[in-house]
Amino acid sequence: MKQTLVILTLITLLGTKAHAQFLSKSDLTPDSTTYPNIYVKKIHTDERSSSFIIWVKQSVPPHKHVEHTEVVTVLSGKAIMTLGGQTRKIKKGDIILIPLGTEHSVMTKGRKPLVVLSTQSPEFKGKDRIWIKPQR
Repeated sequence: MKQTLVILTLITLLGTKAHAQFLSKSDLTPDSTTYPNIYVKKIHTDERSSSFIIWVKQSVPPHKHVEHTEVVTVLSGKAIMTLGGQTRKIKKGDIILIPLGTEHSVMTKGRKPLVVLSTQSPEFKGKDRIWIKPQR
């Protein structure tokens, strides 16, 4: 299953008009370490998909995307992720498929930030993030 998701992610990235690229160590390093909680670095974008490296020091609140499917690959760190009502531990090497409309959140565990590669399809322009308010 993990190999299939990696292959689908690569096909999405390689099937675009963008130039081919190898990620360097600097791509996997935030431009600043003084970010409060979340730092996002855009790696690639075109009309078909967008890819980001995301560092999370504490958490990402519950939210969903109504127009995007997201594939998250954990590059380093550990966290607890809630996805569509199910909660589980995630760690380096895990791949998570988040279908559009699926509520998800994450809480980092440990001292090191969670670092992920997030690929969203179609292109993510930052407007399709709907925060979920806790029910009382």
